[in-house]
Amino acid sequence: MNPYLRLLRYARPYRIRFALAIAAMLMYAGADAGLAYMIKPIIDEVLRHRERLGMVATFIVTFYVMKGLGAYFSGFLMTDVGQRVVRDLRNELFHHTIGQSAGFFARRTTGQLMSRIMNDVSQVQHAVSETVGDLLRESLALVGYSALLYYYDARLALVCMTGAPLILYPLVRLGQRIRRTTRRSQEQLEYLSHLTAEAFTGHRIVKAFGSERREAERFGRATHQLYRTNMKVTSALAALPPLMELLGGFGIIAALWYGTRQIATGGLTPGEFVAFIFAAFMMYGPVKKLSRVNASLQQARAAADRIFEILDLHTEVHDRPGAVPLAPLSDVIEFRSVGFRYQDGGRHPILRNVSFRVGAGQMVAIVGLSGAGKTTLVNLIPRFYDVTEGSISIDGTDIRAVTLSSLRAQFGMVTQETVLCVDTIANNIAYGSPSASLAEIEGAARAAHADEFVQVLPECYRTRIGERGQRLSGGQRQRLAIARALLKNSPILILDEATSSLDAESELLVQDALANLMLNRTSFVIAHRLSTVRRADAIIVLERGSVVEIGRHEELLARSGGVYAKLYALQLLGADQVEVNPHPS
Repeated sequence: MNPYLRLLRYARPYRIRFALAIAAMLMYAGADAGLAYMIKPIIDEVLRHRERLGMVATFIVTFYVMKGLGAYFSGFLMTDVGQRVVRDLRNELFHHTIGQSAGFFARRTTGQLMSRIMNDVSQVQHAVSETVGDLLRESLALVGYSALLYYYDARLALVCMTGAPLILYPLVRLGQRIRRTTRRSQEQLEYLSHLTAEAFTGHRIVKAFGSERREAERFGRATHQLYRTNMKVTSALAALPPLMELLGGFGIIAALWYGTRQIATGGLTPGEFVAFIFAAFMMYGPVKKLSRVNASLQQARAAADRIFEILDLHTEVHDRPGAVPLAPLSDVIEFRSVGFRYQDGGRHPILRNVSFRVGAGQMVAIVGLSGAGKTTLVNLIPRFYDVTEGSISIDGTDIRAVTLSSLRAQFGMVTQETVLCVDTIANNIAYGSPSASLAEIEGAARAAHADEFVQVLPECYRTRIGERGQRLSGGQRQRLAIARALLKNSPILILDEATSSLDAESELLVQDALANLMLNRTSFVIAHRLSTVRRADAIIVLERGSVVEIGRHEELLARSGGVYAKLYALQLLGADQVEVNPHPS
């Protein structure tokens, strides 16, 4: 569908306001034409015969009042409609984007997605709030002026408008060029957003490697490229008004030549001719503004195309028709010949023929080399992705046959990279349980060994933490994440490298907090440090997406030449080398 028509659909709920804005524009256009019409009685009657001065003055004041009211209400109402439309569009875009699959986010940068929601929608906002109002208002004014010209002398009006077709071609060509250039400009803004987010979130690495100047130079090159692209649009826009004025000048010369002859023969009165010329001059203001409007609309179309590209992309994991709520886990989670490959057409599957069973209350460890598919495997259980082969069932029910909300309500998650909001500590702990009381929040924090450091903060649980919790240490952030999972009180846990980046002291505290968290819960634990999974009820060993071994720690070590035994021996060897020679030459 044409992007303009799609944007118009968002204005449908506000059609009454839109209709009132159109009525105000009609008042504006009518008053503007009325003021031009008053030139004739001023010259023919007031100046020549000193008649009807009071009536003419009354009409002039009335028309100016009508024009002012029309301009105010049309501008206010169109801006109101535009802001509402853009608000709804931005909300829908955010809701649609946040609902996409994990693969969607893996293929796009945060800067790209932020640019669609902020920069592209802002470009549309300008068009909908201001440009559409100018388009309608100036178009109606042109209609009024044109009607007045034809009323005075149709042939003279045709003479003045001979240059109109000559203006259309450059307008069309200009619009096409602006749309292409604006798309490049928006893509470059997107890249700038990516550079900014990357540099700011990784500011410690930038400083540690002394790369401030390099990042500034990279940003400078991007802004210079954006400047050059924007100047191409500006050069195209700047060329049109002089061209239009030149064509208008030829039209006025033709009107003067023809009009003087008409006055000499009595076909026009001097007042009619002056009113005609005045109306013709007044037309060029709306025409020039409409050329700018065309450019703004083309810029908005380029931005709208990018917005609708996202809205038309559907990678969401949906509830199937007839999906039923899932009861809390009571028996078993089972993988049956599960296979998975990404939708973007990767040749090799990430998982192949994975089958195992996990009883309720058991702790299962998933180990393997990097790239073996460990994180992908646990992401399939809460349906961050859907399996492409086989099935996963909870208590005998395929997870694709249950509602997403009831399925994901059963999961708590603690990952290596702790995600915290720029909010209070209490609200971060209660993120998955917004109705929790302060007493419940404090209880979860005590169980996670977070209460001890929270109590010494200036405002305790009301203390606001920085972006991604940067005011806290790694161990403190992890304990808040564990407290969040404890408060949610879900029967199934996913722990993805929850202690791999911590120092020894923090790891002890976090391990103890994790023990509290896993108590009486079914747990899937991904860990590179094999020493942390010794007490697992079962260890699943993945290699190149396939399950090669399943068993307890002692059983797997006893298998001579087994994959787990080799991994464990390699880790022991690495630990011994570090201990013997901590400063290798």
